Amino acid sequence: MVTGMGAISPVGLTLGESWRAMLAGKSGIGAIASFDAGALPCRIAGEVADFDPGARLAPKEARKMDRFMQMGVVAGCEALEDAGLKVSEENAERIGVYIGSGIGGISTIEMAARVSLEKGPRRISPFYIPMTITNMVSGNLSIMHGLKGPNLSMVTACSTGAHAIGEAARLIEYGDADAMLAGGAEAPITPTAVAGFGAAKALSFRNDAPAEASRPWDRGRDGFVVGEGAGVMMLEEYAHASKRGARIYAELSGFGMNGDAHHITSPAPGGEGAARCMTLALQNAGLDIARVDYVNAHGTSTPQGDIAETLALKRAFGARAAKLAVSSNKSMIGHLLGAAGGVEAVMTAMSVHEQAIPPTINLTDPDPECDLDFVPGEARQARIGAALCNSFGFGGTNATLVFNTV
Repeated sequence: MVTGMGAISPVGLTLGESWRAMLAGKSGIGAIASFDAGALPCRIAGEVADFDPGARLAPKEARKMDRFMQMGVVAGCEALEDAGLKVSEENAERIGVYIGSGIGGISTIEMAARVSLEKGPRRISPFYIPMTITNMVSGNLSIMHGLKGPNLSMVTACSTGAHAIGEAARLIEYGDADAMLAGGAEAPITPTAVAGFGAAKALSFRNDAPAEASRPWDRGRDGFVVGEGAGVMMLEEYAHASKRGARIYAELSGFGMNGDAHHITSPAPGGEGAARCMTLALQNAGLDIARVDYVNAHGTSTPQGDIAETLALKRAFGARAAKLAVSSNKSMIGHLLGAAGGVEAVMTAMSVHEQAIPPTINLTDPDPECDLDFVPGEARQARIGAALCNSFGFGGTNATLVFNTV
């Protein structure tokens, strides 16, 4: 059961802010402000403006964390507080953390490389390693709140957040924990990261119109827009949540994961791997395709990826695909890489809880090969019995989560 959530995104510093902005169809994409991107072919991103880790973290502690850790820890604190779960000596060993990152502390790595070259290796910070390794969002949250249950991390590229949530749920199912904080965090808006994705021709170069650059399923899409943020949810075993009278947003009823076994960056032909992943998730949930009303799609705004996901939905759902509402959060916040699955899972649970679907913005000229109901332009109130959340990553790794009403 999802009993608490936290989110930091390019459109909001909290769960509430992010959810309201997405329902309003607000874009968080703009010109890169955190460094001089003038020499790069892509000069736009989904940055989190006005993020102040000091709002929840002591300045001394914040300085020991890379930006991805700061956002992950703050989102985790929000989720724990939102859940209203009090940690005590009696329950600490049954509460764990499972939060991943696709890239980790890349800004700290870049900074340390410059310091080493310009001032010598003796000037490297003693906190360099713990500021860069991906498991330290989980580590810091565990230490801060005394969470003595499973303390884990996950790295599966753009599927990271979704995989972490799915695996955390299985730890609860296996009896290793009663409650888990789970999700993803990422802060990849740095010179080398943006340059690297640009060199791979993966990014949109619509620099003169950043708010219109992320346009899933639109004929004019030319690549994704990199973003940053964190999404964390508190998962609890049903009896544990019920006993303490917890508010339940949604049930996480199914999880599927697999591999394309095809290419390091391109999806399998016809969306074959993604279709199998969705089917596995529905089988795990014990749900028939007729029960699904909404899919929060991976929807990156890449020419190949959007077609492959459309074909995957048709393959997995057959005729039912035409009746699904399908939308992409990335149209508004960009692609948060390892945090994407975390933030989008949080928003999917909110959709189930609020019976509302955020729109796909910038879909003004639909690609004829992408012909499903992509909820263009405006949010929609709808009956949502069950919803899927898709995350697919480099290396052909796939994850699908299933959420339903309780």
